Amino acid sequence: MSKLLFSELKISPEILRAVSEMGFETATKIQAGVIPLMLAGKDVVGQSETGSGKTAAFVIPLLERIDPKIRSPQALVLCPTRELAVQVAGECSRLMRHKRGINVLPVYGGQPIDRQIEMLRRGVHIVIATPGRLIDHMERKTISLQSIAMTVLDEADEMLDMGFTDDITDILQKIPGKPQMAFFSATIPPTIRSMIGRYMVDPRNVGIEGKSLTVATTQQWYIDSDYRQKTDILCRLIDIHSVQRGIVFCNTKKMVDDLVEQLQTRGYMADALHGDLVQKMRDRVMSSFRSGGVRLLIATDVAARGIDVDDIDYVINYDLPQDEEDYVHRIGRTSRMGKSGTAISLVCGRDIYKLKSIERYARVQIARQKAPTFDEAQECTTARLAESVRGVIAAGHLTPYIAMVENMCGDDHTPMDVAAALLKKYAPILQKPPQEHKKPERVWSKADREQHQRTRRGAQRNSSQRFSNDRKKRFRGKP
Repeated sequence: MSKLLFSELKISPEILRAVSEMGFETATKIQAGVIPLMLAGKDVVGQSETGSGKTAAFVIPLLERIDPKIRSPQALVLCPTRELAVQVAGECSRLMRHKRGINVLPVYGGQPIDRQIEMLRRGVHIVIATPGRLIDHMERKTISLQSIAMTVLDEADEMLDMGFTDDITDILQKIPGKPQMAFFSATIPPTIRSMIGRYMVDPRNVGIEGKSLTVATTQQWYIDSDYRQKTDILCRLIDIHSVQRGIVFCNTKKMVDDLVEQLQTRGYMADALHGDLVQKMRDRVMSSFRSGGVRLLIATDVAARGIDVDDIDYVINYDLPQDEEDYVHRIGRTSRMGKSGTAISLVCGRDIYKLKSIERYARVQIARQKAPTFDEAQECTTARLAESVRGVIAAGHLTPYIAMVENMCGDDHTPMDVAAALLKKYAPILQKPPQEHKKPERVWSKADREQHQRTRRGAQRNSSQRFSNDRKKRFRGKP
């Protein structure tokens, strides 16, 4: 499918203006395939790589087909996680900024339900919900599905994997008539095929193009790592590549918390995102991550889907995921909307077999690189620091600071002493981390070596004698 300009997609001037302000001119493949079909009222089954602009592909048609005069829900979007629901709601807000009279409400657990009920009473046109909280509202009779004309299942396979099959079936059965349906899913398992056959009318398929399930602009490589050195290697990678905004994935919540503590102790701006955090804390972490207050998001796979941050430059798998599909979703957090990015995996021991399985599944070859050394990381950090200092010197206006340095020097210290002390205090990354304690190698004299060998031979004879006696006792009296 050839690329199309948004201006060729027959969308309203208000939406076109919002798209232009977001910096986009050309539609992605999934957008070019889905938007015309949904605008024409067709049912759609979409398969697309992560970060391909899928959300806008269904949000734009929903916004275009809403009638603001009808003050009840006309479109329903089901999402597996609260993070994805918030992302979709955010995309709606950006795209409808020049459209008047449309109200959008994300409905998910972890947020006060009274506030959601109040918004629903005022009138909402598009509801973006997680299945559990939507069922809650349906049971309370605080939401009506009678006016729903469009229904979207986003990340449908993920919702089924999370055990929402019965909830989704219950919700779809409560929607009267035959609303327009759109299913978006990375895979199409038998359960989804059954739903397609049951609820869709002549669905049109818009599928993945290309051989690889991962984004072509994502550079992927791995490092053989000893488990005890993973944190050191991670820190060196961050320093060498000057990671400005990255996600580090771990397999367990405990590992996330432990790694965040280690990174913060070393002076890195890192924070945690996993399922044990309350919604208010998640929102705070994500807000800080978007604004740059946190550069490293250490997360479990709860963050692999639904993070609405387009300029993530690095994804690092501190632990390889258990599921090959999760690898695709993880690295899809970078290289979004045509931008380039890098995905690095730390591989320990038998994890190499898991990596090979990922390569087969994703139909991609992941290159191997050697682990960076401390000296290489220090050299890169020092070079960037020196360049930054030269820039400050070139900018001038240093007179008050020169006076401060002169006051610090006095009779006992030179300016060089003060500069070194400041570096030690405010650039601790330049200091070599403590080495593991190792027993000092023993220097043997000839007499010591001979005595050691005699002791070992005696111990071996005693061990053999004890084994022989044990055998005699065990088999005494047996034929």
